[in-house]
Amino acid sequence: MSSSRIVTLSWPEAAAHPPVFPVFLPFSGCPVRCVFCAQDRQTGCAPRQAADALAVAGRQLRERAGRAHPAPELAFYGGTFTALPPEDFAACLTFARMARHEGLICGLRCSTRPDRLATDRLAALREAGCACVELGVQSFADDALHQSRRGYDGETARAACAAVRAAGMRVGVQLMPGMPGSRPARFLEDVRLALELGAACLRFYPCLVLEGTELAARWRAGGFRPWPLSMTLDVLAEALALAQRAGVPVIRMGLAPEAGLTAAVLAGPRHPALGARVQARCLWRQVARLLARARAEGRLGGDAPVRLVLPRRLQGMYRGHAGELAPLWARLGVTPARVRFHEGRREVFVERPDVSDDDAAIPHEGF
Repeated sequence: MSSSRIVTLSWPEAAAHPPVFPVFLPFSGCPVRCVFCAQDRQTGCAPRQAADALAVAGRQLRERAGRAHPAPELAFYGGTFTALPPEDFAACLTFARMARHEGLICGLRCSTRPDRLATDRLAALREAGCACVELGVQSFADDALHQSRRGYDGETARAACAAVRAAGMRVGVQLMPGMPGSRPARFLEDVRLALELGAACLRFYPCLVLEGTELAARWRAGGFRPWPLSMTLDVLAEALALAQRAGVPVIRMGLAPEAGLTAAVLAGPRHPALGARVQARCLWRQVARLLARARAEGRLGGDAPVRLVLPRRLQGMYRGHAGELAPLWARLGVTPARVRFHEGRREVFVERPDVSDDDAAIPHEGF
C-alpha cells in the first residue's frame, strides 16, 4: 500500500520535571484583594502564618524522604511571595536553603505579583537557588487590569518579566482568560506578548465566579458575565497552539481540584477534564488548518481521502472528551477507520492513501 504525506506537525511531549511540593500562603503579602480572588478556596488552605506553614512543610518533606520519594521542587504559592514581611520572607528562604542542603528538595520556585519585585528581593531569591518566578500577570491590558482592581498596569507587567530574567531566573506567566475586561482576541494577544517577553512556561486560569468575592456580587447584579465553556475551550486551544509553536509549555489549565472549591464556584467555564479537552481541540484545529492550506495550494483535492496518523500516546485525543470531536473529524474526512497509530513520540501527519485503498482494508483500532 503506497501513500504520501500531505501535512506533518510535531506534537510536543510533556517535559520531564521533578514533582512540585507546594507551600501555600493564601493572601500573605497581598497589597490588594482582586475582585476574583478567593485564595482559601482556590488553594484548599486557610490563611496561616509562614512559620506554621514551614513547620508543616518540614515534617511532610522528611516523611517523603523517609519513603524514598524523589526530592521535589519546593514552590511557594498563594499570596504575594516577594511582598511577605521581611522576617517571613527570610524564614522561607532559609528553610529552602536548609531543605536543599539536606536533600529534601531539588529546587525552588515561587509565584508573586508583577508590581512587587524589589531588586533586593529578586537577588535574595536568586541567591537562595530560585530558578523560576511565576508572575500572576493575568493580563497585559490596562483596561482588564483596572476592572479587576489589580493595582498595576500593563507596562508594569511587561517590566516585571524583564526584571526576573535580568536577575538570572526563568519567568513564568499566569494569564486569566475571561477576567473582567478580557476578550478572546485580547487574551490571545496576551499570550503572544508573554511569549515575546521570554516566558519559560505559561498557566491559563479561566476566570470563575467564586463565592465571597466582589466578582460574585457583580455577577449577581448582572454586571459580569463569565465566558461560556465552549468559547473558553476554543480560545484556549488557539492559545495552546501559539505556545506549542514557540516551544513553551503550558503547565496548567484551570484551577486544581481542591476541597471546597467546587461548592464555591457560582459560574464560569469549569470542567474536570478542561486541559484534556483543550489539547484535543488544539490537535483538531492544527490538523484542520494544515489540511485547508494543503487544499488551497493544490496539494490535495477537496474531496480526496486522507488518513490521520498519530503517536500512540495521543490515542485518547482523536475523539475528544466523550467523543465530542468525532463530528468535527468526520467533517475533515477523518473517520475512525482512517486513523492509525505509530510508536513514535512526536510526529502527527496526514497522508493520502492510494486511490485503490478501501476503508475496510486500512488497519485501525477502535475507540
